Amino acid sequence: MMRILFVGDVVGKPGRTLLKENIRKIETQWGPFDFRIVNAENAAGGFGLTEKVMNELFDIGFHCLTSGNHVWDKKEFLEVLDSEQRVLRPANYPPGVHGQGYGLFRSGNGINILVMNLQGRVFMPPIDCPFRKAEEIIESVKAEVVVVDFHAEATSEKKALGLFLDGKVSCVLGTHTHVQTADEQILPKGTAYITDVGMTGGHAGVIGMDKFGVMERFLKGTPSKFEVCKNGLILNAVVVEVEETTGRAVDIVRIYDVYEK
Repeated sequence: MMRILFVGDVVGKPGRTLLKENIRKIETQWGPFDFRIVNAENAAGGFGLTEKVMNELFDIGFHCLTSGNHVWDKKEFLEVLDSEQRVLRPANYPPGVHGQGYGLFRSGNGINILVMNLQGRVFMPPIDCPFRKAEEIIESVKAEVVVVDFHAEATSEKKALGLFLDGKVSCVLGTHTHVQTADEQILPKGTAYITDVGMTGGHAGVIGMDKFGVMERFLKGTPSKFEVCKNGLILNAVVVEVEETTGRAVDIVRIYDVYEK
């Protein structure tokens, strides 16, 4: 059995510090993880990723960083995307963009793990089809265990992709909306699914940002500066157990650890 840790969108320094200070506690509670993934598209100041922040997350034990639409926010990081195979951007962007949308990894006991990053199209930029791109990658890359981070806005699109890939991948884990959903399940053909893993960082504001800047934008309809929320620290993640030989998931459990109310 393989145990995978997937941490939901880490927002800024509060989220990174929370993760760094508590990753060992989580591992003590759940036992050792064979593979650790974190969505890091908001890890640097709430928008994007830098090389320094990337290395910080690797240093605390993560094997792969996934992302989404904010991965492009720090222009200096685009060259790193081209060279660092452990950092993924959504695979269904058109040809010619920086980076790679999937990665093939190997566990300590020799199991191939395919991690695929996809982005939704409902209420999101009109990029290529995530359904067809997922099929294309699955057909071209062979691995015993397949993990999909689906970075999407609409719950309907996330569930549709989960059912579309049921039995073809080990898990479909939703990210982007920063609110953990209570619908974790094993789909009929053995794929673990959750609509959104949630967010790791300050929950006292609005999806990771300080409330005042966000409220100002809603009230006035004009641009306002967003600051990362530092209060109400909560760590959101899921633990997925997968049969190594079949790639079928047998369990998915949500982590919702409150460290500061």
